[in-house]
Amino acid sequence: MLSTNRLSQNPNFVSRGDTAVPVQLRQWYETPRGDQVPEAWCYTDRLSCGAGDSIGVHAISTASTIRLDLWSDGLTPRLLWSGSAAAGWIETPENASVLGCGWPEVAHIPVNPDWPSCICRLVLTAGDGASAEHLVLIRADHNQTRRAVLLVADGTWNAYNDWGGSNHYEGIIDGVSNRFSPELSVQRPFARGMVSLPAGAPRTLPTQPPGEGVPLYPHMEWAWEQGYSKKYASAGWAMYERPFVHWAEEQGYALEFLSQRDLHRDPSVLKDVPCVICVGHDEYWSRPMRQAIDAYVDQGGNVARFAGNFMWQIRISDTGDRQICHKYRARAEDPLFGSDHSHLTTSSWEAPEIGYPGRATFGLDATSGLYAGFGGLAPRGAGGFTIYREDHWAFADANLGYGDILGAQSKIFGYEVDGLQYRIEDGLPHPVPAEFLPESLEILGLGLARLREDAAGDGETLFVGDEDAKFVAELRHGNTNEVTLARVNRGSGMIVCFSRGKGAVFHAGTTEWIAGLLRGDKAVAQVTRNVLNRFNVC
Repeated sequence: MLSTNRLSQNPNFVSRGDTAVPVQLRQWYETPRGDQVPEAWCYTDRLSCGAGDSIGVHAISTASTIRLDLWSDGLTPRLLWSGSAAAGWIETPENASVLGCGWPEVAHIPVNPDWPSCICRLVLTAGDGASAEHLVLIRADHNQTRRAVLLVADGTWNAYNDWGGSNHYEGIIDGVSNRFSPELSVQRPFARGMVSLPAGAPRTLPTQPPGEGVPLYPHMEWAWEQGYSKKYASAGWAMYERPFVHWAEEQGYALEFLSQRDLHRDPSVLKDVPCVICVGHDEYWSRPMRQAIDAYVDQGGNVARFAGNFMWQIRISDTGDRQICHKYRARAEDPLFGSDHSHLTTSSWEAPEIGYPGRATFGLDATSGLYAGFGGLAPRGAGGFTIYREDHWAFADANLGYGDILGAQSKIFGYEVDGLQYRIEDGLPHPVPAEFLPESLEILGLGLARLREDAAGDGETLFVGDEDAKFVAELRHGNTNEVTLARVNRGSGMIVCFSRGKGAVFHAGTTEWIAGLLRGDKAVAQVTRNVLNRFNVC
């Protein structure tokens, strides 16, 4: 979510290839330099491709010839295609993050029908050694037997990608403030750290609680020092989906891959799929994407969601190359607010003009949860979910009893979580009745979250601050006095399960579930296997 940024920024360095190159910038982001420094950059005309498609590669380089290698990025990488192309250098527009880079197409890569469904890393290498990388998703041939689908969170990837200067969080400098951009182009590279990361790159949640001092954000300090995007740990294939895919392959599960934009364009892509899996930080969806999932579950599909922060409605431009989300400023600036299409306003799903709260699809709401273990927001919390309904099938053979905490040592609870309003009766949590709440929903596990960050001193160490709390208080209560701010500050994160229509949903509402799998947490792994097996993932 992250509405504001009050951390100091390094104005003297920006990422270039494998080094941090000194430049004079007001912001910390990547963009072509254009002098004698060896450089290469690329993006593709589309993220998702199928048999019969051709991947258009757009690139610039200081070298006259570039090499292209397309690798499937599974547990055992496989080279699918390689070739070379002529390249050159053109200037990149200052507003490339909003309008796109406009670089020339230098190569076509035909999609071989024999390629498996996978996520590919496209590696571009220039003659002088400069390199760049991008992501390409290969869809399955739908004439074959369908497998469970990992639905990548490309809406959230786009929202956090700060390549070129702006994202849905910051980067538009108007002389007075640092404003986020409500429109973002997908025709640009991914920021460094979103495609691949070195071993040991810090996650958003420290494995050890902070001492007596003011909690900080170690992953951002690391990114600053190493020349990575400061958003690398908030979103991207490298931090979330990739480690899940590698774990799943180790466990013997075979997956297909789809992008959220595939759902936006054609909900029939889920036909005959036994299970849809969502992982990590999955914050931004369009209405057609959600409607595709709702119809899928009603018709008998299953959703295994190990992801958190289901927060914002987006729109996709008519041309398909831009993502739109006005967020906190939607009521003032989104042209659809107050119109006949006000339900498409790009604000929180819980906004009354939208009328489509997150719980209607996945059982939980982002505005009832939010931050845990992150900076100054419950930094010394439990780190996992307290288990209440230990007899549920999801916990079979996980050695969990009532009151045990799932994932405490591996820190799966945070950094952003989804929850509900709830009450405790006879020692068990029950959701407070609300419109759109699935009738069969059970709360299996529960943790505490916060929405308002506290820090000592003058607040210079704040990152989240109180802007999110003010937004939610205004949304829910119509004002931002101390009473309403205190009410929204007390949030929750949950594990829930429910059936709807002919299908079912399991939702562990946390962005960091994957940390339990990465760190070898046996109970987290067993619960994950229980869910996948129950939902016919094989």
